[in-house]
Amino acid sequence: MEECLLGGQRATLLAKSDGCSIMQFENHTGEGTMTCYEIFPGTILTFNDFHMEYFDSEYVPQDNIFAKDYRREGRMEYLAAKDAYAYVQAKDMKFDRRLQHVGRFVFPAKHYHGLTVAFDLEMAAQALVTEVKDFPIDIMALRDKYCCSLYPKVIHKMEGIEHICGELYQVPQKIRVPYFKIKILELLLYLEALEIPEEENSKPYFYKTQVEKVKAVQRFLSEHCAENHTQEELAEKFDISLTTMKSCFKNIYGSSIGVWLSHYRMNQAAELLRTKKDFSIAQIAGEVGYDSASKFALAFRKVMGMSPREYRKERK
Repeated sequence: MEECLLGGQRATLLAKSDGCSIMQFENHTGEGTMTCYEIFPGTILTFNDFHMEYFDSEYVPQDNIFAKDYRREGRMEYLAAKDAYAYVQAKDMKFDRRLQHVGRFVFPAKHYHGLTVAFDLEMAAQALVTEVKDFPIDIMALRDKYCCSLYPKVIHKMEGIEHICGELYQVPQKIRVPYFKIKILELLLYLEALEIPEEENSKPYFYKTQVEKVKAVQRFLSEHCAENHTQEELAEKFDISLTTMKSCFKNIYGSSIGVWLSHYRMNQAAELLRTKKDFSIAQIAGEVGYDSASKFALAFRKVMGMSPREYRKERK
């Protein structure tokens, strides 16, 4: 195995053979892997699996790259405009020239799974003509159709993409690379024929100051989960409009503040049920902000699918 340090994280080459390489990345927040296949000259398919809060990229931007990122699970923050951020979620497709693909990539849910198909446009254009006679796709024109600016473009929950990209995860080893070739050609044909929905141009993004305030709200709630604060109080405390706070929070974390807090509290309660055997159910309820053991039990069952007593009994 080969190891090196990239920024504040360790990178390890776990394996490399037959056009496939596997890299592992570790930092103090967790670890991730990237499994890369060279499908055609100039065409790379990468499976990305991260269980960490962020990943520091040392990618050097080039002018001839066109990438398509498909999100299977989790969320990722990306630069959508100058000093502004947006978020991709499950089944989104992000089109990107990689001109801003530098620095830190944040995973608000602390996990992210997806795949990337990246083209070196000149090499890929030549290879596709060689691989498939009379292949009708102009890959340069496709890049201009989906992403002609400095910043990525995201189309949310594209119809048909789940069929194409989802099947890339269910391939027997012995036919993997030839199958990948067929699916990438299918993806290119699909994107060529697709008419881009006009409403996709108006998806929200949030300025850096707004994102920082909402992340501060999330940290405050996680550090004071036994306390009860109205959303109006939070908006005033962090000097952000209530509407923006709600919208930005949902885009970053994938749920409303109330739903996120409920799940956070129940996960904290589950940890206490496993580790604090001497704590009563009522004590644990108080630790996560409930003054009623019965209300806590109802909330716990809603999130965990069983009562606190059942959960504790199963994990003895």
